[in-house]
Amino acid sequence: MADTKVAIIAANGTLFDAYKVFNVATAAAASDAEVGIFFTFEGLNLIHKEGHKNLPLPEGKEHFAKGFEQANVPSIEELVSIAQELGIKLMGCQMTMDVMNLEKDAFIDGIEVGGAATFIEFAKDANITLSF
Repeated sequence: MADTKVAIIAANGTLFDAYKVFNVATAAAASDAEVGIFFTFEGLNLIHKEGHKNLPLPEGKEHFAKGFEQANVPSIEELVSIAQELGIKLMGCQMTMDVMNLEKDAFIDGIEVGGAATFIEFAKDANITLSF
């Protein structure tokens, strides 16, 4: 997948959303794609220092927690670390952070902060665009 660019918008904040975002992003990056994720609204939970450690499961889906553990699925903390090791660009939405009165230091180290225009600049020549 060299010369492939993947742009992802993460706008939701449950454990399922985190697995969707980070599984696709890390798979693409491991295949030599350039990957950027724009975290906005509830999606900011996925990169919040504490929030990403305890993401909720959708109601009625609590049994998945045991399944994730039995299948040795990496935790979101591990996937975030893998994403960073693979050089995935992690962008927090400035507007949402302002609305929610959150500062950059509330999030994991290494994120960039920018608005929609920042993400559009990254995504304008993406081969693949996804939203979760």
